[in-house]
Amino acid sequence: MLSLLFESMNRAFQIFFSGLLGLLLCTCSGAQVTRYGIKVLQEYPHDTGAYTQGLFFHDGVLYETTGQYGSSSLRTVDLESGKPLTNQRFGRKYFGEGSVILGNTLYILTWTNKVAFKYNATTLKYESTVSYPREGWGLTTDGKQLIASDGSANLYFLDGDLKLLRRQPVTLEGRPLRNLNELEWIDGKVWANVYLTDLIVVIDPASGKVEAAINCAGLLPAKLKTRDTDVLNGIAVDGEGNIYITGKNWPRLYRIELVRQ
Repeated sequence: MLSLLFESMNRAFQIFFSGLLGLLLCTCSGAQVTRYGIKVLQEYPHDTGAYTQGLFFHDGVLYETTGQYGSSSLRTVDLESGKPLTNQRFGRKYFGEGSVILGNTLYILTWTNKVAFKYNATTLKYESTVSYPREGWGLTTDGKQLIASDGSANLYFLDGDLKLLRRQPVTLEGRPLRNLNELEWIDGKVWANVYLTDLIVVIDPASGKVEAAINCAGLLPAKLKTRDTDVLNGIAVDGEGNIYITGKNWPRLYRIELVRQ
């Protein structure tokens, strides 16, 4: 009975999310937004216990922060095996979110705790907990400032003390695009997962306009999904410009390239 109930709920969610993705893709079908699909270049193992919230490379090392109360963590990950090289867990009351390194500080947001953590980027030793005035979702950097999301239609540009420099509304064909989640800075643009969809958008950081939409539907085969498999989330680019994506509790991480549609 429980398995049938789970299957019914899962199908309902799939139908809802497919409809939401279709609506977003229809919205971005105008000439101003370039549409892409993806081609998988390589697959890597990914820890199915990792509820991916932050993903990035720094000096050739893959970093990942994971969420969920009681299992949130900061990890360095071996790309080839998917296994953690280091794994620091947070207190049970914290729900880990986006992360990035700027200067010699590794920043980690939390979801609703209204705090962020600072670690030494070289030693990975905890340094401090600082106040953060909004929900933490995604986090990236352009090398000069931090860029954060909070699940709304805004990007927040912050200094190294997490003080607000400016708020940039994000629009898709003139309409606010909400649910901006994990972020990555690639070639002068902000890439963002759109929560609850298989869509990644490419945002002009100066205007907030979505310039491209990347449809990742069908990336993870159905045969690899379990009841713990959650949504697409996690974008990283390495020093050679290779782009990687994964999802929450996914068994795979993918190196991809874009295919114009």
